[in-house]
Amino acid sequence: MKIVRLTAMVASLLMAAAVPAVAQDSGASEIVVTASLRNYDATETPHVALRRRADNLITEVKVVCDTRDLSQRQEELKSTLRAMIKAAGPGSGIELGLGDEVVGRFDASMLDAVIRPDVKADTSYAVVVVKTRVLPADTFDSATARITAFIDKAPKVGRTEILRRGDWNLTLIGPERYRGDIIGLIAADARRSAAAFGEGYGVSVEGLQLPVSWYQSGPLELALYIPYRQRVER
Repeated sequence: MKIVRLTAMVASLLMAAAVPAVAQDSGASEIVVTASLRNYDATETPHVALRRRADNLITEVKVVCDTRDLSQRQEELKSTLRAMIKAAGPGSGIELGLGDEVVGRFDASMLDAVIRPDVKADTSYAVVVVKTRVLPADTFDSATARITAFIDKAPKVGRTEILRRGDWNLTLIGPERYRGDIIGLIAADARRSAAAFGEGYGVSVEGLQLPVSWYQSGPLELALYIPYRQRVER
């Protein structure tokens, strides 16, 4: 039987996958994966995929204030945002962030940058991301309930309101760090495919240089894959 033509690449990538997760996470972007499905085509997706839970469940909130005096309105918004930052401290199960497709940090140094005039007169607002870690025992309802409770309980100063808007989305931190695991699954599947055809058959694989892709496979689950193609040959 031919040797599946993946061996050297698989070995190097699996060695890279053995790097501790903390090191791989350093500087890794947090991608809003369910906002990136617009080009997903099930007919082009290989059946080999790495199944895992998302890192975070997120939603956007609009923090809005319609106090007439501009300076007072801005101070009420800032006070509410500061209270949200404090409430989302260690042990709360909640974090705050900014961004549509990539979520970055949000802290008190950014208050002036996020407050904007609304289309409605005498109204200002800020949009922030509220997120919670997806835990092993979580259901969709339990994860969304943490965020809903945070929004309901967060202190609101003056005429400020916190309004959830948009969809619930999932995020994944550093998708490329799973490349070695995915290629390992592809290699194992290729060996099984070659063996099924008998002595003298092998498998060639193309497309392993392509970036890691994904789709949502459950309420809190993702399937990560590389859009490769394989061919069985003698």
